[in-house]
Amino acid sequence: MPGHDLAPDAGGPPAPRGEPFGVYVHWPFCLSKCPYCDFNSHVRREPIDEARFVRAFAAEIATTAARTPGRTVSTIFFGGGTPSLMQPATVAAILDAIAAHWAVDPEVEVTLEANPTSVEADRFRGYRTAGVNRVSLGVQALDDAALAALGRLHTAEEALAAVAVARRIFDRYSFDLIYARPQQSPEAWRAELERAIAEAADHLSLYQLTIEPDTPFASLAAAGRLAVPDEEQARALYDVTQEVCDAHGLPAYEISNHARPGAECRHNLLYWRAGEYAGIGPGAHGRLRVDEAWRATATEKRPESWLMRVEATGHGLVADEPLSRAERGDEFLLMGLRLAEGIDPARFAAITGRPLDARRIAMLEADGFVERTPPGRLRVTRAGFPVLDAIVADLAA
Repeated sequence: MPGHDLAPDAGGPPAPRGEPFGVYVHWPFCLSKCPYCDFNSHVRREPIDEARFVRAFAAEIATTAARTPGRTVSTIFFGGGTPSLMQPATVAAILDAIAAHWAVDPEVEVTLEANPTSVEADRFRGYRTAGVNRVSLGVQALDDAALAALGRLHTAEEALAAVAVARRIFDRYSFDLIYARPQQSPEAWRAELERAIAEAADHLSLYQLTIEPDTPFASLAAAGRLAVPDEEQARALYDVTQEVCDAHGLPAYEISNHARPGAECRHNLLYWRAGEYAGIGPGAHGRLRVDEAWRATATEKRPESWLMRVEATGHGLVADEPLSRAERGDEFLLMGLRLAEGIDPARFAAITGRPLDARRIAMLEADGFVERTPPGRLRVTRAGFPVLDAIVADLAA
């Protein structure tokens, strides 16, 4: 994809020129639906018409770019679903469409989420040739019984083989693990995490299992057939996570993401820093600055319905709402306080037109939940992260 100098950004309160701009591309298809997953993913028994989807992606990209002129794309993220089910030529065509309608930073980060199966790993070199320079592998566990319980279609051995392929082909790669699984002990998790870090380069995403509504796991839990760690046990597993990762030079830069300094996922940092990004594809969300205002966008979730909308109108939008300054401020707190770097209170004041409540901050400081760091940033402490939602609610009030 061609490289260009950063172009000045247009409009919106208040935003420095040359801010990062991201593009999220959602591929909504999976081979099977995992029982814990509430993402917008769909299983289809018939082959997907990738050429038709490419045309629709290109159309939605063109329509979105017309609303956001002058941007320079700094990050691109293929999420899902399972983007590694796409042919490399499909990925290349989507990247070409992005480059045809926006300027692209020569140092652009292009991430693709992938399942760690041998079939999908065989496509990695094709993705690299297409322009992908970072992969994120959904390993989820390094224990075959746990993988089966999570509904995953790969074994631990196959996952580690895919990680080895990624290591050979990509300069940057990451993989996910899920912990706080049923009957998981801190000792077992410590051993599994040590093994994972031995295979990781510089980034790991480590998520506590949560029971989401309207998933098979939720039904099992409601029937008493799925027992996950209680709050105290989950906290012990969280503490093991921080201890082991810190010891290996992979501190948490976000509540669930660990990286060596400089290896953070730039696209996700754009979300957490309340930046601007376009959402492309079925069920994709975006945050755009259009005509001096921030807008929250969302597209039709059902793939076939999205296709028909795009083919009829050039986009699949089902929501395109202005965000008030208060709503932007709430999002800024909710996302930014997930980061170890915390937030700049002055930026919150600029977004909302009001400062954070100094009295509330002082109370949270006294409780050891937040702290101030040079040069005037506010961040949640390690003791505060387990009660992050309550801290955000308190500061946003």
